[in-house]
Formats: sequence, C-alpha cells, structure tokens
Amino acid sequence: MRIIFMGTPEFAVASLDALVNRGYDIIAVVTAPDKPAGRGLKMHESAVKQYAVAHGLRLLQPIKLKDPDFIQALQELKADLQIVVAFRMLPEVVWNMPPMGTINLHGSLLPQYRGAAPINWAVINGEKETGVTTFKLKHEIDTGNILLQRSFPIGEDETAGEVHDRMKLIGADLLLETINGFKNDSLKEKPQDVLSENVLLKHAPKIFTETCVIKWDRSTIDIHNLIRGLSPFPGALTKLDGKVLKIYKSATEHEQHQHTAGTVFTDGKSFLKFATADGYIHVLDLQLEGKKRMSINDFLRGYRPH
Repeated sequence: MRIIFMGTPEFAVASLDALVNRGYDIIAVVTAPDKPAGRGLKMHESAVKQYAVAHGLRLLQPIKLKDPDFIQALQELKADLQIVVAFRMLPEVVWNMPPMGTINLHGSLLPQYRGAAPINWAVINGEKETGVTTFKLKHEIDTGNILLQRSFPIGEDETAGEVHDRMKLIGADLLLETINGFKNDSLKEKPQDVLSENVLLKHAPKIFTETCVIKWDRSTIDIHNLIRGLSPFPGALTKLDGKVLKIYKSATEHEQHQHTAGTVFTDGKSFLKFATADGYIHVLDLQLEGKKRMSINDFLRGYRPH
C-alpha cells in the first residue's frame, strides 16, 4: 500500500511515526512551507518536516494546494491512500486522487466538535469525555463518513495540552487500526448525518484573542474550564496592574461573596486569586507581560501590588 502522509504540527508526528515503525510504505510527506518565527524571524520548519528529514522521507511543501506542479507530483507518485492529520483543507483534486481515497484523523468524536480546535473547545465546554475519529474526506470540512472512533475521559483539572499529548498517541493507534481495516476490508462507513439527527452539535472554530480574554463575571467553573482549555497555548488572558497576565493553571474556590467580579486578592506569599460570579479563581501558574512563565510561589516572591 503506497501512502502519502499530510500533516504539520507535533500532533501529526505521532501518527507518522506509528506508520513508519509499522513498516508502511510512506512514499511522500506533505507539510506546510517553512515560515519565519520568533524574535529573529528565523525560518521555522514544521514538526512533521523535521521528522520526515530525520527519517529520509520524500518531502513536498506546496504553498498552494492547487498548484499544477504539486498536483502533477502527486499524480506521478501514484499513491493508493492518503492520510491527513492536522493539515489544511484539501481541494477535491487532491483528496479524490488515490483509488482508496483520503483518510483524516480528527481530535473529537464526530459529528461533535467539527473545526480547527476540537481539543480546546471540548475542555472549555467542560466535557467529561472526548475522543478521536477516522473518516473519509469529502467536500464539507469534517463531515465525511466515519470509519472508526475511540473515546477517553477528560480529567476535571486536565489541560488541553495534557489531553493533546494523550490524544495524539490514541489517535495514532486508531489510525493503524483503520488502515488494517482497509487491508482486510472490514470497515463499515457510517454517514455523519445519521449520527447528527436530533442532536445539538457543538463546534470547534479557530480560537481568536477575544476568546482568550477572561470574563470574571462568569461562574468559577466556566472560567476554570476556559483556563484549562487554553493551556498551554494560546493561554487565557486578563490584566494585573495594567499588564497582560496569562494564566495557565488555576484552582477553584466556591464561596459566595459581595466583591466585584475581577477583584484581586493576595497575601503576597502563597496565593493570588480573582473574584468571580460565585467564588474565586486561584492562579497557580502564570506569565506576566515581560516576564517568563512561573509558578505562583515564584511569582509572589518578586511581586509588589500597585
């Protein structure tokens, strides 16, 4: 089975590594072009590119997925199957090319949480469970026929980053199971529109800065979930002494009070907390504008409230 793998971030590397270690014939890897990043704007290579180069895999980095040269290169490779993990939206000319089609691995239990940030939104919404889905690509994003799914629990204090690190391994395992199902013709495709009948679908759109700003007049648990769902990236935002504060980890205190939401309290030694609609959020791990990320104890050693 000749396979082309398409992916960009670290999440996709786990799947590519699983395929390579299982001995599958990865005839090419498609990933994002290098782009300038960081203070020095040095060219940054995607995690998938770094893996592909280290393992001597053929690499394609098209700027545009409809580029005639890229399309011709794919046609000449004559893949039987394409696998997509955390990549861009593909044009039909690409996803419809291989005789066995194109499989996508998505970080949710479809049809729930279609979109760019399924892990973040599942945690932000306080879900107790999430999972991974393999499905066949078609026109509308994340709507193709489901092949296999696997669910797993989300811990009540688990961050999106921690869920991500577990999910990438579970997803890689499910992908291997899916390809094995293709080989022995045991997969039964399930249309998503059947699963989504009379079900309220939750979506997972791209996260923008306004999503990250904490609204302190919300409930304690909603704010705690927002912080978890945005940790470690891009991080939940608020202000402290006029400077931007990113909060990566928090704890809840449920206690009725008369304080204005967003009021800050600290003993200067062991805690810093913000008043919410129905209690307090204790900041445990943070980064103040111009400073490095640190624990609350380290932060308070040098912090003098204005």
